[in-house]
Amino acid sequence: MSVILITGTATGIGHLTAKQLAHDGHTVWASMRDPQGRNAAHAATLTDYATANGLDLHVVDLDVSSQESANQAVAAVVETSGGLDVVVQNAGHLYVGYVEAFTDEDIAHLLDVNAIGAHRVNRAALPYLRTQRSGTLLYVGSTIIVTTPPFLGPYVASKAAFDALAVVTSYEAAQFGIETSIVMPGAITQGTSHFPNASRASDAEVTAAYARLDPLVARNEEATASLVRPGVRADPQGVADEISRVLALPRGQKPFRTVVDFTKAGVDHVMAFADLTREAFVNRMGFGETLQLHN
Repeated sequence: MSVILITGTATGIGHLTAKQLAHDGHTVWASMRDPQGRNAAHAATLTDYATANGLDLHVVDLDVSSQESANQAVAAVVETSGGLDVVVQNAGHLYVGYVEAFTDEDIAHLLDVNAIGAHRVNRAALPYLRTQRSGTLLYVGSTIIVTTPPFLGPYVASKAAFDALAVVTSYEAAQFGIETSIVMPGAITQGTSHFPNASRASDAEVTAAYARLDPLVARNEEATASLVRPGVRADPQGVADEISRVLALPRGQKPFRTVVDFTKAGVDHVMAFADLTREAFVNRMGFGETLQLHN
């Protein structure tokens, strides 16, 4: 069994994944911002669940917007559990609105949380994983980098950056025996706080200039939910189950990328071709060894 650190576990996919992996028998560290304050109720839910079910599940404070916080969280996990085997990069936030109305500070902040945040956690964890020459970086990405729906511009950009960083980091991490898997959920509107907790653009004047599009934005969540076929439950537990399945696979047999899409948008086919093209390009450069896992 593994020692696993998961980011963004207060609600949704991260919360369910923490429970699932703990039930699988792993030692799980569920991280979130301020578990003693703003997220105290979410932290208590996990700790009470762990106690009731006899699980090796713990909560740790980790703010992905702070390198110091990431370093401290990883150090606490290693010190308490004696090591670290898996990092599940799940933390993220949603912006809804008109691209022009988001200030540069708005977009920089979202990129900082959704993309650079994962990089900070990697910088905290990779020294341990490199030293032991083993481990797994599992990223919870998004099909949105292919489907690119309207009114979610900064979020699309941040998830694209997140995915690109995961890919280019994988080349280097693989040379130290560290595996990479990217799990790409499709649109999920049930069982998460993604849409209800979404942030809006700061520039109210520009937002007002787009007022005639407001009815479209107002039904964004409904439109997204309508993509799921009747009778199909777009439940985040499906993503937690897929993460569980991937991590249970033997070393060297984990998929580089897998898609969990209840809307059946065809992103799995697009990404399969994209990854083949990327691998062929890297091989043509003479860097094929970076695509292989080494001890």
